[in-house]
This record gives sequence, structure tokens and C-alpha cells, in this order.
Amino acid sequence: MGKADVRVRGFAARAGGWSARHRWAAVGIWVLFVVLAMGLGSAMGRVDVGDADGLKGETRTAATIVKDAGIEEPAGETVLVQAKGDRLKATDAEFRRAVTEVMAAVDRTGRVTDVTSPYDSRTISKDGRSALVRFDMRGEAESAGERVEPVLKAVADVRERHADTLRIEEIGSASMNKTFDDAFGDDFKQAEYSAVPVALGILLIAFGALVAALLPVALALTAIMATVGLMGVVSHIQPMSDTADSVMLLVGLAVGVDYCLFYLRREREERDAGRDPQTALRIAAATSGRAIVVSGVTVCVAMAGMLFTGLAEFEAMGLASLMVVAVAMVGSVTVLPALLSLLGTRVEKGRLPFLRRRPGRGGESRLWSAVLKRVLARPWVSVAVAGGALLAITAPALGMKTQNLTLEQEFGDRLPIVQTYVRVNEAFPGGTAPAEVVVKARDISAPDVRSALEEFKVRAVESGASRGPVEIKVHQRQNLAYVYVPLVGGSDLDAAGKSLVKLRDEVRPATLGTVAGVQAPVTGDVAGSHDFNEQLVGSVAPVFVFVVVFAFLLMLLSFRSLTVALTSIALNLLSVGAAYGILVAVFQHGWGASLVGAEGVGAVVTWLPLFLFVILFGLSMDYHVFVVSRIREARVRGRSTADAITHGVVTTAGVVTSAAVIMVAVFAIFGTLSMQSMKQMGVGLAAAVLIDATVIRGVLLPAVMALLGERNWYLPRWLRWLPDMTHDESPAEPVEEPKVPSRV
Repeated sequence: MGKADVRVRGFAARAGGWSARHRWAAVGIWVLFVVLAMGLGSAMGRVDVGDADGLKGETRTAATIVKDAGIEEPAGETVLVQAKGDRLKATDAEFRRAVTEVMAAVDRTGRVTDVTSPYDSRTISKDGRSALVRFDMRGEAESAGERVEPVLKAVADVRERHADTLRIEEIGSASMNKTFDDAFGDDFKQAEYSAVPVALGILLIAFGALVAALLPVALALTAIMATVGLMGVVSHIQPMSDTADSVMLLVGLAVGVDYCLFYLRREREERDAGRDPQTALRIAAATSGRAIVVSGVTVCVAMAGMLFTGLAEFEAMGLASLMVVAVAMVGSVTVLPALLSLLGTRVEKGRLPFLRRRPGRGGESRLWSAVLKRVLARPWVSVAVAGGALLAITAPALGMKTQNLTLEQEFGDRLPIVQTYVRVNEAFPGGTAPAEVVVKARDISAPDVRSALEEFKVRAVESGASRGPVEIKVHQRQNLAYVYVPLVGGSDLDAAGKSLVKLRDEVRPATLGTVAGVQAPVTGDVAGSHDFNEQLVGSVAPVFVFVVVFAFLLMLLSFRSLTVALTSIALNLLSVGAAYGILVAVFQHGWGASLVGAEGVGAVVTWLPLFLFVILFGLSMDYHVFVVSRIREARVRGRSTADAITHGVVTTAGVVTSAAVIMVAVFAIFGTLSMQSMKQMGVGLAAAVLIDATVIRGVLLPAVMALLGERNWYLPRWLRWLPDMTHDESPAEPVEEPKVPSRV
């Protein structure tokens, strides 16, 4: 019976069959593809997202004006000189002497330019206790953090001489970049690098053999390597980013390992059932291979949703993720069958003696068999309890507040530079992140333009948008001027956002807006955050509709069932909702935040909800397709719906659990980072995958399908014209299977 012919059809089956017959050709083509992709990407170089590409609206307009003018804005630095008590004032001789020493010390380094005294720029606080010395770093702003060390040391030397009476602290884009790179750069890289060993360790436990564990990791890594090269090529059309690299690595590792795990487990299961290696491989290609194709296309559609945001970072993340999923999917149904055919029983080499594999009942899980027995005995109760629990977890999401996190929220007060940031904002509200008005005129020296600039400067303070001082920096040759406006609200982004709106909608139209031919877009950190939020909010509906509608259509075509398509969407949305609820509870309200080493920062970072929706919807479909495919396969073979549900869930539970554990472990690594935004991403993804693989797939899905019965396969008469893409394997009698239970 092990030699029985099992007829197969469909793309996945044909691809797997060809690869198994032409093993070395398939492996060679894959290796050649990876090498060519990497070589081509390296030869063409890579284009990364620039300021002019990042956003739409005024922020992008301002960046484009500056870029066209050929102005390279330097990295600005500020030194806070502040009395420690009420005795000293900025007008006192000791205070003035310290300011002079700071200016001389930074100038002697040869690394700075345009050192400005607070007595000239009037950057002295209202209480007279604080003053700001400002200067620019020489050279490119992007690399200023690499050159700022001598300047920081010079300021520290002055600080030592006045430690008893004054605080002398430096802050700026260069010093912040250096501080954060030193504190968190290695931390972040280590998290990325540790993801692979963690995945390999879990696979060793799952398979109990070194070769079998290495295959999924090898496939994932080669898919990631090829995608890195393709990203370089595609970046000339759609610029990429460092964030896209990290997201691509996470998604590539997750789906690459998952797809190989699905395939390898099915091939091993068929061999345990008594089929010869060739037949087992053909069945795995036709069943798990098809599930991988359906899942891969669905995940690609979900990732493509990010292309509708209009935000360059999201577009880069979406395209990079889409590419790595597509590459991993193709590799799984082509080179993987070839490798399995080449290895044969040698896939079990390197067996760990303390993890003895026990063949069993078609790969069924004893744990999930016990759980499912109780779930199917009382499906209404299971739906009520599990569904009710998930809705309760989702409930906090109704009060979700999103915002871009301030420096203090992102890093807490553990770093001295964050404390400096807070002190500067208290003494000079908005001074650390002023609004920047980029004024472009035909003649920046024209009397009407200069008059409008002075009027803008006065009205910005009179309107209440700023407390000053408002500074103007003119670039005569380019007919361009920068107006720096500290916004009332400071580090409170909500309050600063209101000041920004007042500046844009009231002050500008009444001053610069009255001069013909003048452009005056308002940019800066607060403006960038505001424009980002506006654009993100506007893109939520299109992304949501695109992902849900296309996922629904793919499920409808793949399973030829309106019921399966609807329940797929509903369960996935519930999974995403539960992740949102956990994020709000932990990070917005601070409930149990200490358990994950987090702080309740009062908000969820703005970009995360949409990012999580797209990623989780795609990854949830990954599991859903695999489980439902197995249920449908059993149903097509003649089992009753109830029996098919039991068979499908318990035979896939071990694979889904192993895949979920890997993903949870990898995402949890990012939950250990110090940055609150990365911690929120890691905790949200890990919690959602865990819920999805257990409560959703192990309890709710079988309970709902049991209640629906034969209605699971309902397709209205008016939809029966749809192409039949339901299954690749024709019905066949199952082989008599051993009765020894298998390890979970």
C-alpha cells in the first residue's frame, strides 16, 4: 500500500514533482538566483528614503525646496547653561564667564561653525537662570554623530570647572544620535542576530534532528539574502530604509521557517504512515505545497496594503515584506522538494539522543486531541467562553490613543541626555524641536518679503503659538530663508500640534501669505509628526478595505466556500483586535507593564496599529490556510465534517504550535529592547501570534466549524461560476496508520 499511486494536480504539485525529478537542476537554479540577486543588488547600489520622499504635504514641500536649492542643512547642537539654584543669573559675571568658556571650547575643536552667544540670539529664559549656546556641526548632518565626540568632551571639561554652581549640558541631533547609537545600537543588532539561533533551537526540539532543523533556517536565510539583493534593484523605483530591512528580516524568518516546517512535517508524516519517500513527497507537494502557495499569496496581498499609505517608510516595509514572502514561497515549492529528495532518510541525520522521535497517528497531537475533544463536545460553550474572553481583551482598544512618542516616553529618564531634553523644554518651551518655516521667494531681499518676515516673527509670538525667540536665517544666494519658531507646548505633542496649526492657519496667511510668489511651508519635528499622523489616519480605511476584501476573495477562490471566507476574516479581525487590546492595556494604561519590563507611556506609537494590522492579518492567514486546508482535505477524502475538523486540527496542531513558538520567541526578543516603540511592536506581535495559534486555531475555529456543520462548504448558486481552485490532490483511501501516539 505504501507504493500506491496518488494522483496529484495543480501548480504546487507540478513544481514539487519537477524539482524532485530534477533535483540538482532545481538546487542549482535556486543558488544561481540567490547569487544573481545579491550580485545585481550590490552592483546597482541602494537608494534609501530621503526627507523629500518621507511624507506628503508641507513637510515634503519644504524638503523639496531645500533639496532643489542645494542647501545641506547642518546638524545643529545646543549647550544648556543653567544655574543650579536661584543665586546665579545669566547677567552675572560667573555665568557670563561660563558661557564664554563653552563658546571658546567648542570652537577650538575645529568641528563646529556659527557658534552663537545667547546674549546675541536672546536665548535666555524668562527667569534668567538658563541660556542656550548654539552652533552647527561641520560636514554632513547624517554622519555628524560620528564626529561629535571631541565637542562633547570639550563641553564636559567646562562642566567640571563649574560643577558646583551650573549645569552645562549638550543636546542636539548629533549628540543624540551618538548617545542612542552607543546605548541601543548594539542592542537592536543583537536582537536581530539572536533571532536565527533562537529559531534553530526551537526547530531542534521540534524535529529532534540537526539536518531537519537546519533546512527551514537555510531556506529562510537564502530567501532573505536574495531579497536583500532585490531590494537594492527595486530601491531605484521605490526607495528602501533601515526599518524595511528589519521588518523584512522578521517576516522572512517567520514565513520561511513556517513554510518549510509545514512541508517537512507533512512529508515526514506520510513516510510514518507507510508511504515510500517519492509518494510522500508528492503528497506533501500537493497538500502542504498548495497551502503554502495560498498562504503566500494571501500574505503578499496583506503586505501590499502598506503601499496604499502614501508614506515612504510604510511603502518600503510593505514592498520588502511582500518580496521576501514571495521568494520564500517560491523556494518552498521548488528547491525544498529537491533537497528532501536528495536527502531522503538522511534528513534525520544528527538526531539528538535525548529527543527520540516516536512515529504516531498521522502526526496527531495528544494534547490538542484532548483539548479538541472537550471543545467539540460543547461547541456553543467553547465559542461563548473563548469568544467572550477575546472580546474582553479587545475592549480596551476602543479607547486607544495614538501619538508619536516623545524622547522622554521613548527612552524614559535613564539617559542624561533625556534629562537635558526635559530641562531645555521646561526653560525654553519648544526650543529642542522648533517649527521651521522654509521661505522661498523670487528675491528674498525684496522689501515686501523682509517686511513679511518681520511681521511673521512678531505675530508668531502675539498669536500665542510661540513665546520666542523667533530666529531668521537667510540664504541670500538661494533666495531662501529659515524661520525657527519654538512652539508653545514643547514636548507635549498635542499642545505643540495646536500651536503648529495656529502658525499655519492664522499667522502665515496674514503675513507671508500676502506676498505674491512666496512659498512658506512649515516643517520640523512637530510638523513632521502632525503630517505623518494626518496621512496615516487618512490611509487606514483604504488599507483596511484592500486587505480585507482581497483576503476574502482569495479565501473564497481557494476553498470555494463563502462560509470559510467569512469566518476567516472574522477570526483574523478578532485576533488583531485582541492584540490592540493588549497594547492599550499594557502601554497606555500601564496594566501589568512591569511584567514585560515596560512603562505605561499613556499612548500607543502612531505607526503601530496599522503596521500590526497588516503583519498580523498576513501571519494569521498563514496558520488559517494551513489548518483549513487539512480539514478540507479530510472532508474531500470522505470523512464527515466533524471527523474532518478533528483530524485537521490535531494533525496540524504540532506544526502550528512549533511555528508559533518560533515566532513568539523571535518577536519577544524585540519586546526586550529599551525603546518603547520596539517593545510595543514585540509585545503586540508576540501576544497576537500566541493567541492566534492557541485560542483562535485550537478552540474558536473548530468550535465555529462544528456549529456550522455542512454549511462550512456553502457556496451560493450565483457564485458557482468561480474557478475551482480548491485542492490539488484527488481523493484517495488513507493508508492504515500506526496506533502509537506521537509526541506533541
